[in-house]
Amino acid sequence: MRRCVNIDNNLSAAIEPQVTQQVCMPECNMALSCTHVQNTYTARWELTDADSYYPCALHDLEHPPQRLYGIGNPDVLQKPCISIIGARDATPYGKSLAQLAGRISAECGLTVVSGGAKGCDYAALRAALDAKGSICIVSGCGADKVYPSSSKDIFEEAKDGRGCVVALETWGSSPKRYAFPKRNKIIAALSRVLIICEANHKSGTMSTAETAVQLNRMLYACPGSIFSPLSNGTNALIANGAAIITSEKDLEERISLDFNSLRLTFESLKPHLGKIMSALFANPMRADDLAQQLDEKIITILSTLGDFEAQGLVKRLIDGRFSPTTQAYLYYGKKSEDSL
Repeated sequence: MRRCVNIDNNLSAAIEPQVTQQVCMPECNMALSCTHVQNTYTARWELTDADSYYPCALHDLEHPPQRLYGIGNPDVLQKPCISIIGARDATPYGKSLAQLAGRISAECGLTVVSGGAKGCDYAALRAALDAKGSICIVSGCGADKVYPSSSKDIFEEAKDGRGCVVALETWGSSPKRYAFPKRNKIIAALSRVLIICEANHKSGTMSTAETAVQLNRMLYACPGSIFSPLSNGTNALIANGAAIITSEKDLEERISLDFNSLRLTFESLKPHLGKIMSALFANPMRADDLAQQLDEKIITILSTLGDFEAQGLVKRLIDGRFSPTTQAYLYYGKKSEDSL
């Protein structure tokens, strides 16, 4: 089995001894053996279709790429991915939808995949990064190039470990018209779900949606005005069976169901709710002990714990104590690291 190829040998002298870790693709149904990948996020790497780090979702394509070129953290491709795309000349409405989708997806622990173009692509990726999430930019040129230049900030953050930039074209390749349809197929294939925020009926976004349907991916579309040219594509997708996104809550629920992933935002909890979670993180306990420790009424504690249990934040242990779920522990640990 081949390994990822680090071709930036000149970087090795300036970097501390490498940290390696083993990661397997969680979305892949077949067992893949793990391979070591250096934790040098600014280095270039290449993946062949024989590498264990090669995203197994790409094998669903009729002609999977034999080689991927990348810069950044390849681990983000091992997480569940969601693709968010839309018009380049997006309206404020379309950009707002992309920002919402990017933020919610990041808060659900998903890697946000997009093309890095201006408009909806940029809005979704920027929102995901601002929400402390991870991203994958699928470029239409070489992975070492930034295109368009207006998206330089998200390219740089992705390459610095907040995500990765991947490409089908070799190093140094300039943008070519023929490369973008191939790039769009990768965006559709990488993710379980594709969200279309805003699109004209005749656009590259719609061809990406067509590929997603062919690959049996879930397709979400955001409705828009019948008088807006940039909504006639998404409205047509909805008319033909795409899941319609009607609100933030609707999008959150759909993502939670399709990815079995809970959106956790402890900052939004009321102060007394935050105290309950903090106490349970310190030590699982019974409702009456929790009420005594926090000087709260037992009925308030029981009601809150019931809500938390329904949301998947806590679970009741066999001895009657309440404990945070694995998802809650993972999120709490991530937020603690972010605050350091």
